[in-house]
Amino acid sequence: MRIVIGSDHAGWSLKGSIVEAVKGLGYEVHDVGSHSDAPVDFPDIAQALTDEIKSGAADRGIMVCGTGVGACIAANKVRGIRAAVCHDIHSAHQCVEHDDVNVMCIGAQIVGAWLANDLVESYLQAEFSTDEDCRRRVEKLHAMELSS
Repeated sequence: MRIVIGSDHAGWSLKGSIVEAVKGLGYEVHDVGSHSDAPVDFPDIAQALTDEIKSGAADRGIMVCGTGVGACIAANKVRGIRAAVCHDIHSAHQCVEHDDVNVMCIGAQIVGAWLANDLVESYLQAEFSTDEDCRRRVEKLHAMELSS
């Protein structure tokens, strides 16, 4: 699986640890920035990250900002993207299993490196459920997206 990772300046310090964790799990990583703690606008990074997923260059994304909230809002503006803020293990796997989330957002000011690495592992090892209820609900999300 190919993973695209991005952060704004507030998430930059945690992103390095996450990149190493993803590589350690055996996944291919593409880092779309930022590459320093210099101020950058999170919507720009979210756009680069979601472009990778939409083009098929990446299967899933991980976005890191201060709280994870801004990154999640920006990513969810893109058709075909389902992003979730995950600061606990249960949400990190269930968002994929039940909602077919393809971008996990993490707040560097909320979680530390150890928890972030556990979140990443839980998220990346999860698979979308074959349960008819979950599939039907995600189809309804697609329909909502197309009607707006």
